[in-house]
Amino acid sequence: MPGRLLRGLEQWWRRYKYRFVPWIALNLSRNPRTLRYVPEEFKDKVISDEDVLETLLKVFQALFMNDFNKQSDILAVLPEPVQSKYQDLLSVQHARANLPECRNHQKVIFKPEEILYKTLGFSVARATSSLVSAGRGVFVTKGSVPKGAVVSMYPGTVYQKYEPIFFQSIGNPFIFRCLDGILIDGNDKGISKVVYRSCTGRDRLGPLKMSDSTWLTSDTQNPLAVGQYVNNCSNGRPTSVTRSWTCLRPSRRS
Repeated sequence: MPGRLLRGLEQWWRRYKYRFVPWIALNLSRNPRTLRYVPEEFKDKVISDEDVLETLLKVFQALFMNDFNKQSDILAVLPEPVQSKYQDLLSVQHARANLPECRNHQKVIFKPEEILYKTLGFSVARATSSLVSAGRGVFVTKGSVPKGAVVSMYPGTVYQKYEPIFFQSIGNPFIFRCLDGILIDGNDKGISKVVYRSCTGRDRLGPLKMSDSTWLTSDTQNPLAVGQYVNNCSNGRPTSVTRSWTCLRPSRRS
C-alpha cells in the first residue's frame, strides 16, 4: 500500500511540477519543457494581434447592443477612443428604436452564448468530459469552428516576471506562462479567486469595474472566458487549439 501511494504521488508530481513556479525557476535552464519549445510548424502565434482584437471587438459590440439599455449609461463615462468604436452601432440602434414596429415591442435579451453563436457562428462552454478522469474541458456546443478562429480568452490575474506568485501556484494547475515570462493565474477557486476579486475591486473607473469577474461564477457574461479549461490532448500530438498572447487590460498585481 505505501508503495502504491508513493508511486501515485510521484506520477502526480511529474505532471504538476511544470506548474509549480519555484520548481520552474530552479530548472528553467536545465529542462527543455519549461522553455516551451514550439516546433516551427506548430507555432503558438497562428493569427495576428489585429485579427484577435477585431474578433473580440465584434463579440463585445454584439454583447453591448444585446443589453443596450443597461450599457448605454456606462458608455457615456468611458474615454472618447472607446466611445468612437460604438458610435456607428449607436446610430443604428437609435434608428431601429424609432421604427413604428419596434416601439410597441419589448426587446428580447439573448444569453451570452447565443450572442457568440450569432456573431461567430459557434458557441463554446465548459463541461465535464465523458472520458474517465479527464475532468472538465471546453466543448463546442453549437455550430462549427473554422480554422484560425478565436475560440476563447484566458481570464485571470496577470503577474509580471518579478512579482510573487508562490502561494497561488501551490496545487494550482491554471498557472499559464507566456513565452515572454508573463504568468496568468486562471484559477477560479481558492486564493487565486480572492486575489482576482481584490484586483477588480481596486481597478475601477469611478463606480465602474474595468475587469470582468463573472467568469468566477456560473453566470459568465463573457462567453469566451473559458480558455483556462482548454486541455491539450498529449505531448506527442499537435494541439487543436493554440494560445495567442494578446494583452487586453486584465487585472494584475502591482
